[in-house]
Amino acid sequence: MGLSISRTTGARLPDELADITQSVQTIVTTPVGSRLRRRTFGSHVFALIDAPANAAGSLRLIAAAADAVERWESRVRVLRGAVSPGFDGRATLTLDLALRLNGGPLTVDVSLLGAST
Repeated sequence: MGLSISRTTGARLPDELADITQSVQTIVTTPVGSRLRRRTFGSHVFALIDAPANAAGSLRLIAAAADAVERWESRVRVLRGAVSPGFDGRATLTLDLALRLNGGPLTVDVSLLGAST
Protein backbone atom coordinates (compact mmCIF):
# COMPACT_ATOMS: atom_id res chain seq x y z
CA MET A 1 0.00 0.00 0.00
CA GLY A 2 1.25 3.47 -0.81
CA LEU A 3 0.86 6.56 1.27
CA SER A 4 -2.86 7.17 1.77
CA ILE A 5 -4.05 10.49 3.13
CA SER A 6 -7.41 11.32 4.71
CA ARG A 7 -9.40 13.72 2.53
CA THR A 8 -10.85 15.43 5.61
CA THR A 9 -7.93 15.68 8.06
CA GLY A 10 -4.82 15.34 5.91
CA ALA A 11 -3.49 12.70 8.29
CA ARG A 12 -2.17 9.37 7.07
CA LEU A 13 -4.81 6.63 6.94
CA PRO A 14 -4.07 3.74 9.30
CA ASP A 15 -4.53 0.84 6.86
CA GLU A 16 -5.76 -0.31 3.47
CA LEU A 17 -9.34 -0.85 4.72
CA ALA A 18 -9.55 2.82 5.66
CA ASP A 19 -8.19 3.71 2.22
CA ILE A 20 -10.77 1.51 0.47
CA THR A 21 -13.57 2.96 2.61
CA GLN A 22 -12.54 6.50 1.71
CA SER A 23 -12.22 5.55 -1.96
CA VAL A 24 -15.74 4.04 -2.07
CA GLN A 25 -17.20 7.11 -0.35
CA THR A 26 -15.42 9.37 -2.85
CA ILE A 27 -16.65 7.36 -5.83
CA VAL A 28 -20.27 7.35 -4.68
CA THR A 29 -20.36 11.03 -3.70
CA THR A 30 -18.68 12.35 -6.85
CA PRO A 31 -21.15 13.18 -9.65
CA VAL A 32 -20.15 11.86 -13.06
CA GLY A 33 -18.80 14.74 -15.15
CA SER A 34 -17.60 16.86 -12.23
CA ARG A 35 -13.89 16.01 -12.48
CA LEU A 36 -12.14 17.95 -15.22
CA ARG A 37 -9.60 15.36 -16.32
CA ARG A 38 -11.69 12.31 -15.42
CA ARG A 39 -15.17 13.14 -16.71
CA THR A 40 -16.38 9.52 -16.40
CA PHE A 41 -15.26 9.17 -12.76
CA GLY A 42 -17.94 9.01 -10.08
CA SER A 43 -21.51 7.74 -9.87
CA HIS A 44 -24.97 8.64 -11.11
CA VAL A 45 -26.32 8.67 -7.54
CA PHE A 46 -26.92 12.43 -7.63
CA ALA A 47 -29.34 12.07 -10.52
CA LEU A 48 -31.44 9.84 -8.24
CA ILE A 49 -31.33 11.83 -4.99
CA ASP A 50 -34.87 13.19 -5.37
CA ALA A 51 -36.29 9.86 -6.52
CA PRO A 52 -39.20 8.46 -4.49
CA ALA A 53 -38.12 6.76 -1.25
CA ASN A 54 -39.68 3.45 -2.22
CA ALA A 55 -38.27 0.03 -3.16
CA ALA A 56 -37.75 0.96 -6.82
CA GLY A 57 -35.98 4.23 -5.95
CA SER A 58 -33.74 2.44 -3.44
CA LEU A 59 -32.87 -0.23 -5.99
CA ARG A 60 -31.90 2.40 -8.58
CA LEU A 61 -29.69 4.16 -6.03
CA ILE A 62 -27.97 0.93 -5.00
CA ALA A 63 -27.45 -0.07 -8.64
CA ALA A 64 -25.91 3.31 -9.53
CA ALA A 65 -23.53 3.11 -6.57
CA ALA A 66 -22.63 -0.54 -7.17
CA ASP A 67 -21.95 0.08 -10.86
CA ALA A 68 -19.59 2.95 -10.04
CA VAL A 69 -17.77 1.08 -7.27
CA GLU A 70 -17.29 -1.99 -9.46
CA ARG A 71 -15.90 0.23 -12.22
CA TRP A 72 -13.55 2.43 -10.18
CA GLU A 73 -12.47 0.39 -7.13
CA SER A 74 -10.70 -2.78 -8.26
CA ARG A 75 -9.93 -3.96 -4.72
CA VAL A 76 -13.54 -4.89 -3.87
CA ARG A 77 -16.67 -6.59 -5.18
CA VAL A 78 -20.12 -5.31 -4.24
CA LEU A 79 -22.24 -7.99 -2.58
CA ARG A 80 -25.35 -6.02 -1.56
CA GLY A 81 -26.59 -2.60 -0.63
CA ALA A 82 -29.30 -0.95 1.41
CA VAL A 83 -30.68 2.58 1.69
CA SER A 84 -31.80 3.94 5.05
CA PRO A 85 -33.80 7.15 4.68
CA GLY A 86 -33.77 9.54 7.62
CA PHE A 87 -36.52 11.80 8.87
CA ASP A 88 -34.29 14.84 8.42
CA GLY A 89 -34.09 14.41 4.63
CA ARG A 90 -30.75 12.62 4.76
CA ALA A 91 -30.18 9.06 3.62
CA THR A 92 -27.44 6.55 4.23
CA LEU A 93 -26.32 4.03 1.65
CA THR A 94 -24.75 0.90 3.14
CA LEU A 95 -22.67 -1.27 0.83
CA ASP A 96 -21.50 -4.74 1.83
CA LEU A 97 -18.29 -5.49 -0.03
CA ALA A 98 -15.86 -8.38 -0.38
CA LEU A 99 -12.14 -7.75 -0.68
CA ARG A 100 -10.83 -9.25 -3.93
CA LEU A 101 -7.47 -10.11 -2.35
CA ASN A 102 -8.75 -12.43 0.38
CA GLY A 103 -12.57 -12.37 0.25
CA GLY A 104 -12.77 -10.57 3.58
CA PRO A 105 -15.88 -8.52 4.35
CA LEU A 106 -16.07 -4.74 4.44
CA THR A 107 -19.14 -2.59 5.07
CA VAL A 108 -19.10 1.04 3.95
CA ASP A 109 -21.70 3.64 4.91
CA VAL A 110 -22.09 6.67 2.66
CA SER A 111 -24.08 9.73 3.68
CA LEU A 112 -25.96 10.78 0.57
CA LEU A 113 -27.09 14.28 1.58
CA GLY A 114 -24.11 15.74 3.37
CA ALA A 115 -22.61 15.37 6.78
CA SER A 116 -24.71 15.97 9.84
CA THR A 117 -24.16 19.21 11.71
